[in-house]
Amino acid sequence: MFFFSSLSGAMIRLFKVKEKQRELAENANGGVPIKKQTAGELRLHKDISELNLPTSCNMMFPNGKDDLMNFEVSIRPDEGYYLGGMFLFSFQVSPIYPHEAPKVKCKTKVYHPNIDLEGNVCLNILREDWKPVLSINTIIYGLYHLFTEPNCEDPLNHDAAAVLRDNPKMFESHVRRALAGGYVGQTFFPRCI
Repeated sequence: MFFFSSLSGAMIRLFKVKEKQRELAENANGGVPIKKQTAGELRLHKDISELNLPTSCNMMFPNGKDDLMNFEVSIRPDEGYYLGGMFLFSFQVSPIYPHEAPKVKCKTKVYHPNIDLEGNVCLNILREDWKPVLSINTIIYGLYHLFTEPNCEDPLNHDAAAVLRDNPKMFESHVRRALAGGYVGQTFFPRCI
């Protein structure tokens, strides 16, 4: 019993010291409370500081650098079917990142077997193969790889996958038409070159 009461007294003093330190930090900061970063924000900050992107990829923060958890990545493939196109992706990162994969959407309407017309992306590391050791850098390289080597074996756009599998020349023609701004079947694709 004595141990418990002396421990609780020590803990109360510790909490008072911590509270005093927080007040001093706020006063030094002009009275503005200091926002504590989540583990996800800390890990994301580390990932961003270690980025090693290809020259054809750029990262932007449309809400400013204070909102690291929501950002955009543009990809300009420098080879393959999508050469010359520019594709914009939005990333929403959870506070429990890296234990949950970021939500990634393609904001550019694209004729692609692994990206549907609503912008959903079929990339295994964003779903069942996600592991906390993976990073934002890994995801961006995975997205880039979808444009250099589209995968017709795991499609979201089944029509595009079937054309790629059965008639690669026609697939290339459809991609060129979509990139230039035009119809593929009944779907219009805005210019993205």
